[in-house]
Amino acid sequence: MIANGTRADGSRPVRDHRRVLAAVDAVLDMAAQTHAVTVDDIVQALADRRRRPIEVVYEDLGPGVWGQRREFPDHDRIVLARSLPNVTRTLAHEIGHIVFRHPGAAVSEATLAADDDLIAYMLSQRSSSWSDPDREALHEWEAEAFAVRLLQRLGQFDRGDDWRPLLCFDEALG
Repeated sequence: MIANGTRADGSRPVRDHRRVLAAVDAVLDMAAQTHAVTVDDIVQALADRRRRPIEVVYEDLGPGVWGQRREFPDHDRIVLARSLPNVTRTLAHEIGHIVFRHPGAAVSEATLAADDDLIAYMLSQRSSSWSDPDREALHEWEAEAFAVRLLQRLGQFDRGDDWRPLLCFDEALG
C-alpha cells in the first residue's frame, strides 16, 4: 500500500485505520511536546511545526458545508461556517485534511474580490470536476475518522454524543 491510501497497483483507494491511528498518535505526540491541550492549541502547534501559518476564520458557507480548507501560496485557511453546531469537531476534521496532506481548495488572490456565492460555486465546480470520486470519498473518510479519534483521545466529545457504535461499525466494515 502507498502512503496516500491507494494500493501499490494503483487500484481503488482503500481505508486504512492504522494510517488514521498513526496520524492521531503523531499529532498527540506533537501536542504533548508543545503543551497543546485544545484543538485550537493543536492548530497553532501544527502550523508552527509545518512552518506554514494556519488561519481559522468564520464565514457564511453554502447549505450543508460546515468547513473548508483553502490553500494559499504561503498559508492555509480553515473556514468554518458561522452556524456550526460543533466547532471543535469540524475544526478537527479540517485538521485531518491538513495532516493527511489532502489538497485544499486552491484560492488565487483574484478570487478574494468575488462575492461569496461566486466563490462557493467555483469551489463546488472544482471539486466535482477535478477529482476522482473514490479518492475524494477516501479523503473525507480519513478526515472524519481522524477527527473522531482525535476528539475521543482528547476526551472532548459532547456528553450527548456517543460515537462508540459508529467507531465499532466503521471498523467492522473496514
